[in-house]
Amino acid sequence: MRELHFKDNFWNTDITCTSGYDNIIQHLNDGRRTCKEIEDFMKARANIEEKYAKELLSLSKKVCGHNEMNTLKRSLDVFKLQTENVALSHQQLANTIREEAKRLEEFREKQKEARKKIEHQMDTLHKQRATLYKKAMESKKTYEQKCRDKEEAEQNMNRSATTSNTKQQEKLFLKAQQAKNSAEEADNIYNSNVGSMGKIREEWLNEYIKSCEFFENQEVERISTVRNTVWTHLNQLSQQCVTSDELYEDVRKSLEQCNIQEDIEHFINLRRTGDKPPAPVPYENFYSNQRAPPPRQPPPVNRRAPPLPDSNTAGDVVYSTVTEPGYSVIRY
Repeated sequence: MRELHFKDNFWNTDITCTSGYDNIIQHLNDGRRTCKEIEDFMKARANIEEKYAKELLSLSKKVCGHNEMNTLKRSLDVFKLQTENVALSHQQLANTIREEAKRLEEFREKQKEARKKIEHQMDTLHKQRATLYKKAMESKKTYEQKCRDKEEAEQNMNRSATTSNTKQQEKLFLKAQQAKNSAEEADNIYNSNVGSMGKIREEWLNEYIKSCEFFENQEVERISTVRNTVWTHLNQLSQQCVTSDELYEDVRKSLEQCNIQEDIEHFINLRRTGDKPPAPVPYENFYSNQRAPPPRQPPPVNRRAPPLPDSNTAGDVVYSTVTEPGYSVIRY
């Protein structure tokens, strides 16, 4: 199938019409607008990635399993570390996306600058072509009017050849001659303007074909660049997923090393308090458990010592002394 090209499909039969050229320029402007929209889209995505990275990094700094111990603590430490690494990778992704958006912006501006010269040249040719065409059409009208005046003057001269006197015939002849000269002059001007119009048309045709080829090449380059930019952007997002999964895989491997029984035994060995439970608390009835008060002991009584053996003879008086143990006034 024959390929279509700009230079073969944007012509107009009206020499002053620029609708074909205008359609091309409008399409190129729409293409620039698409580039700008993709730039803004990627910049917005970069901002989202950066915000996510900052919040994820802040999250990785929060306490998580601070009081854990042994293998689970090691796994949770890896979990926090890899969360931080995921956050850093998202920040790197944000920077990479911004760089891609910047390259697309530079490409768009480069195409814009390259088009300026071509568009300015074509706008100048369009104005010249329109001016010369208008001038040629006006000179054509003048030329046609002068031709009609010439024919009318010649007809008047021929009709009065047999009826007018010599002086009147000379006057009509002079008028016909002047009309002829004016017609010839108008013919020359008209012919010259048509020639100028032909030259500017040839110049415009050549430049228009070159412009169409240039604009088509720009459009090919733009479509290719936009497609590759979006493709690269998606590859970056996919790579981020792969990177995140690799980091998460390290966490999974650490969790595989988490030994539940080992952690249980580690805690027991570290914090054990004893292996004997407390004895049961007995039930004690208030009344049945009440004991009889112990018997009261009488106060001690000091008794006199037994009397000393009697050394007196019969009939002797026995006297008691105060210092004698057991002495009592009552007794005596």
